[in-house]
Amino acid sequence: MQNSILFLSDASIFQGENLVLSNVNLEIDEGDFVYLIGKTGSGKSSLMKTLYGDLELQNGEGTIVGFDLQKLKEKQIPFLRRKIGIVFQDFKLLNDRNVEENLLFVLRATGWKDIKGMQAKINEVLQKVGMHTKGFKMPFELSGGEQQRIAIARALLNDPELILADEPTGNLDPKTSIEVMEVLEEIHRSGKTILMATHDYALILKYPYKTLKCEGEELFEVVKQANTTN
Repeated sequence: MQNSILFLSDASIFQGENLVLSNVNLEIDEGDFVYLIGKTGSGKSSLMKTLYGDLELQNGEGTIVGFDLQKLKEKQIPFLRRKIGIVFQDFKLLNDRNVEENLLFVLRATGWKDIKGMQAKINEVLQKVGMHTKGFKMPFELSGGEQQRIAIARALLNDPELILADEPTGNLDPKTSIEVMEVLEEIHRSGKTILMATHDYALILKYPYKTLKCEGEELFEVVKQANTTN
């Protein structure tokens, strides 16, 4: 477990009182890119929420970026979320402020004080997602793909050890989905670890990585069929 970013052993994932996944064993190492697939209601989102502290890990062992999920206290959750970046399907941008102010809000909320440092970090993450000229725009002035790029930039603000992307292309058309995926690919190539929940099998075929599936209260790796033709 030396390079392990995320580790679950015999974990049970609950949504309220309902058991959605049992006997979950999962290890993600530094630099991995892993897909999480499964039908709606199969436990993908509940697993993601457990990983970022929205749901308690009630049974089993689990560590993520150095935090023990079994012993996670509410006051520790903000510190956990500084070490992981979360990208949501519906962007979750604040519509009453422009792009730069959205990012500034997050930096201030996570303890940044130096104005010059904050501006430099905002410029850096916007550059990484190809949105460095859009800082003055309001979210509603941007396309869905542009809003998701901003959401990815927001996830990068605190140099996270792990990015949890929960259906990041779920609200996007196929062309825009590929553009957003290319941004995530670039971030992964820079050394970031990514766990991405998705329904988009076309993306999985185009960008093949290790794939885990939630089905029948179980989490298991999807083994790709070997090509037997020469």
